[in-house]
Amino acid sequence: MPESVLYTVDGAVASITLNRPESANSLNVEAKTELLAAARRASEDDQVRAVIVTGRGRAFCAGQDLREHADGLGSGSDPLNTVRAHYNPLINAITTMPKPVIAAVNGVAAGAGASLALACDLRLAARGAKLLMAFAKVGLGPDSGASWTLQRLAGPARAAELLMLAETIDAERAAEFGLFNRVVDDDELEPQARELATRMAAGPTAAYAATKEALAFAATHTLAESLEKEAELQAWLGQTADHRAATEAFVNKRQPVFEGH
Repeated sequence: MPESVLYTVDGAVASITLNRPESANSLNVEAKTELLAAARRASEDDQVRAVIVTGRGRAFCAGQDLREHADGLGSGSDPLNTVRAHYNPLINAITTMPKPVIAAVNGVAAGAGASLALACDLRLAARGAKLLMAFAKVGLGPDSGASWTLQRLAGPARAAELLMLAETIDAERAAEFGLFNRVVDDDELEPQARELATRMAAGPTAAYAATKEALAFAATHTLAESLEKEAELQAWLGQTADHRAATEAFVNKRQPVFEGH
């Protein structure tokens, strides 16, 4: 059987590719397990300084594999334990990864697949991509962090609309809502995602990690607490080789070379 998730590294860029195109890259237990392992592998590899998450075929990720889910319901087991067992650790792994994660949304992103894209730091979408917060269609509420990420990206009113009406929106409208950073022609998605990831892999990795940490902290803390967090992170960054090298480069009017630490 082919792997459900492909993991490759090119230079300092890791690519995590969902590899179940025959099922729109829906997430069964095997795929969720492999996806989490790939995210942790990318996070722990010091040679990797940027990560791309995408799907093989015409879909990014259709979310939970509902055939497997139905089998679980029929057997009397608790298939929704997958939220704690798989989805929560995956979203935590992506959002706390100390390097930028770019979603290259090549097709439909639905349910947990949409949540996966929203958890990434930046989202590039093919013009033919679509977004569907599908949870209500199967009688469920949001999971995989959608209740947190969606309203921070699109606002509370839009988040409620997208989650409750569960209507498919195209890439351009998703970008208008702030859910996608860029929309590109379908055949340009892969090269543009690669170009962006390569650019970020050559950047100040520690500063990107601190930025992720500061944004997550500020989302749930007061201004005073966030100011102190920024001071704490700046004190740490001030000791990094990248900061010293970049300051020296600025003073000497040349481009800095970041080593990622």
